[in-house]
Amino acid sequence: MEPDPDEYHPEDPVTLPITDVFDLHTVPPRDVAAIVEEYLVEARANGFLHVRIIHGKGIGYQRETVRKILERSDFVVSYGDAPAEAGGWGATVATLAPPANQRS
Repeated sequence: MEPDPDEYHPEDPVTLPITDVFDLHTVPPRDVAAIVEEYLVEARANGFLHVRIIHGKGIGYQRETVRKILERSDFVVSYGDAPAEAGGWGATVATLAPPANQRS
């Protein structure tokens, strides 16, 4: 019997669309760092130069984790709190440098 291609396999990776906004509310805290790192790489590769990462206000753990990643990423030009209407201190906006093959 051949496997059903529509059958759910929990070990299979999940593919998410890459947009300029990434909401971490559904990401387990233990996975935030790895997922944000990968998101930034993919967002940049998809041509996004400005992204917003929604981490929530909470106690600040996810905000701190996100900002540590942004700080050590070579292609992050700047980052800071989102404007009030886009989440304020519950979200971080970052400016990314374009990939070398897209610079003019």
